[in-house]
Amino acid sequence: MLNTSLLSLCTLMILWEGSFAQNSSSDIPAWNFYFQQTVIGQYHFDFPSAYADANSLAAHEGAAFSFTSTVFIGRRLWQGGELYCDPELAGGSGLSGSTGVAGALNGETYRIGDPAPSLAIARLYIRQSIALSEDRVAVPDAPNQIGGMQPTHRLSITLGKYSVADQFDNNSVSHDPRTQFLNWSLMSVGAWDYPADTKGYTIGATVEYSTPDVTVRAATDLVAKSANQSVFDKNLSQAHSETVELEIPESVLSGTGTIRILGFHTLAHMGNYLQAIQSDSGRVPDITSTRAYGRAKYGFGLNIDQTLGKYVTVFSRASWNDGRNETWMFTEIDRSFSAGCAFDGVFRKPGDDILRGAFVLNGISDDHRKYLEAGGSGFILGDRKLNYALESIVELQYLTRITNYFALSADYQFVLNPGYNKDRGPVHVVGLRGHVAM
Repeated sequence: MLNTSLLSLCTLMILWEGSFAQNSSSDIPAWNFYFQQTVIGQYHFDFPSAYADANSLAAHEGAAFSFTSTVFIGRRLWQGGELYCDPELAGGSGLSGSTGVAGALNGETYRIGDPAPSLAIARLYIRQSIALSEDRVAVPDAPNQIGGMQPTHRLSITLGKYSVADQFDNNSVSHDPRTQFLNWSLMSVGAWDYPADTKGYTIGATVEYSTPDVTVRAATDLVAKSANQSVFDKNLSQAHSETVELEIPESVLSGTGTIRILGFHTLAHMGNYLQAIQSDSGRVPDITSTRAYGRAKYGFGLNIDQTLGKYVTVFSRASWNDGRNETWMFTEIDRSFSAGCAFDGVFRKPGDDILRGAFVLNGISDDHRKYLEAGGSGFILGDRKLNYALESIVELQYLTRITNYFALSADYQFVLNPGYNKDRGPVHVVGLRGHVAM
């Protein structure tokens, strides 16, 4: 019912020409339309497993496939006002239902739900930009961005349904699983338990102040009513998430780059790891039995990318959260560090092929570790036991452009201590991704 209503609202709004629309200049587009489709297949070879449980990565299983098809629709409404609507068809499943590895293996898959294709409105939001200077700079036309001239100093307000990751923690090398690395802990700073439903979207408001020298953005967003669920909590005084980020362009040697510093604070009806262990003494702890309002999770992230010459870009991310209360929306990572690089034009001309490589170290808090050691489970992890070690991941990827609209990527991931467990793995994962963008 909700998806049908959103689709109807979206259709009405994008067909509305808008009596306030100001598009008299032929070089300022009133609309834009884009399309993407991504198909991913993955397989892991059998690996040693001393034991397993319902949330473990299966030691033996067949290949898993996922696909998404998205239409990006943009409409300029009035001076500085824009509407975006993205209907999306998605289906498929990750390996073992995207469980068993904190840095899950396919960023295009979801943690629960029917693998059958389903249609939903991924994004439906309005953005209002307020000019704070007379100077203008050209911005290209792109999905969820209508091209034209934009004030160099501006205040932007975004309101509606969107992905927080669209606006925060961007990175030129490591952010989009449709065109870059596949691993979840390479999509964003891993310890950021960012507000989202099971498909990665939320409802909220973001304010951004942007200049050529610095950008500051802040958001307040709804959170799920229960961990890893699609229903949002309507108790807004007790359940919400705030994110802030400082973005600073910087130059080193012959290249350019960006430093981003992120902080977040989330209130939700969470369970507490230590209380779950104490209250279930002698039994397998169940964190869901300790859920209560007033619980918080907070953390920080640092994100750097930097070009070195024309064809090489490097990046690094580090993040931390307090890890006292249960993971609510993203994945079971409380500390993370990643670094990597991309080489453009390895065997062909720049833009036609890219070689990427990265490594990740993921960890959890002491309370989280003790909970998993006692046999507890979250919505991603739970092997019935735990012989703790940092989860280490290496991902190598080669992308080659077949046509102007179609790219093919071969992907390999090596996972040591999946789910922080030395008694399982290592795991070798191979994948193939086809991506259409037009």
